[in-house]
Amino acid sequence: MYGKQKIYFADQDQFDTVNDADLQSLDAKIVTLTAKVQSLQQSCRQMEAELKELSSALTTPEMQKEIQELKKECAGYTERLKNIKAATNHVTPEEKEQVYREKQKYCKEWRKRKRMATELCDAILEGYPKSKKQFFEEVGIETDEDYNVKLPDP
Repeated sequence: MYGKQKIYFADQDQFDTVNDADLQSLDAKIVTLTAKVQSLQQSCRQMEAELKELSSALTTPEMQKEIQELKKECAGYTERLKNIKAATNHVTPEEKEQVYREKQKYCKEWRKRKRMATELCDAILEGYPKSKKQFFEEVGIETDEDYNVKLPDP
């Protein structure tokens, strides 16, 4: 009795005594089985989604029409590839190398000039009473960052 209430308990003597090692092994088994249930539920969801896709798939005549369109498209691409391969105005390796060298030269010059301009602006800003942004506005300087331009990697 607990006040006006009656509380009933199962007779614990009828059950075997369980040690901590058994409880831990049961807990591990529960975790394993729970993970297995979750993976099976996930695979069921995937199968249901695939079934929905299959059920909404095209009918046989529609599939045949789609196949014909894809074959025409493939033939067009094949012809285009053939024309590209047959072209005789390819770039020679020497010309390609020349273009890469010029790109490197111009990028190096860009870095050099940007560094010089930055150093010059920093020297002016040391004695300038206003902010860097205000200085750039007054002088009319536009930076690479204003236009989201990034210097290419060498």
